[in-house]
Amino acid sequence: MVSQEQRRRQLAREKFLRQQQRRTEARRKARLRNSVIASVLGVVVIGSVALYTTGVLKDDGDKKENASAEVTPGASTSAAPTSKAPDPCAKPAAGSAEKLSWKKEPAMTIDTSAKYTLKLATTCGDIGIALKTSAAPHTVNSFDFLAGKGYFDHTKCHRLTTQGIYVLQCGDPQGTGMGGPGYTLPDENLKDASLKNNTYPAGTVAMANTGQKHTGGSQFFLVYKDSPLPPSYTPFGTIDAAGMKVLNKIAAAGENTGAGDGAPNATVVINKATVGKS
Repeated sequence: MVSQEQRRRQLAREKFLRQQQRRTEARRKARLRNSVIASVLGVVVIGSVALYTTGVLKDDGDKKENASAEVTPGASTSAAPTSKAPDPCAKPAAGSAEKLSWKKEPAMTIDTSAKYTLKLATTCGDIGIALKTSAAPHTVNSFDFLAGKGYFDHTKCHRLTTQGIYVLQCGDPQGTGMGGPGYTLPDENLKDASLKNNTYPAGTVAMANTGQKHTGGSQFFLVYKDSPLPPSYTPFGTIDAAGMKVLNKIAAAGENTGAGDGAPNATVVINKATVGKS
């Protein structure tokens, strides 16, 4: 027969075991919860990095400054950096980029019925671009204005993507993806016939933006291989054959993270940008 003292001890043991079981279960749930939170935070951090170094942009609220252009979903950042490829480009010309700024979009001065070309004389070779003047007059007029002020001269092309989308991004005097001319441009030509099946074809030149409407500034991207993107970035030019060879040479050198989205290994500097009638 179980004595009262033995019964008391048995009940105490059972209570202790129940407490231990509850604590073990609580710890298991906490580990699971923390694991889920860590996974979510990881996605948020990677997504945030993609939005800012996917280059397309920061909106400062009043849309006065174009930042880095998020032209795409960001590439995975988990890959380890690879060895740097040889630099196929020459040294930049003497001089440095001027960080100029204006309060509003320049007045329309181009002939919107005429044909214009943009020439980028880069350290890697010349890139000629036929501009879509009538389809994107605000954008072309802005490039004519900025090029005339020497805004693009001595600027680095700061971003190259080699996974998911295939673009070289340029147009920021800061070289960080966060700079702009101080004003923004309206979206144009988003129904261009070349933009089929949410794809920007190789040879397209388009404006970067903040991910919001009408937030283009001075940053732009050159597509060296068909890239899946929504029609949200003003296509305003087409690269000539010689320019595509230069662009492919830059792309072949890769980018510096090994993850598919970083600064180009090639020293891509626009020594001089000019716009003229063709």
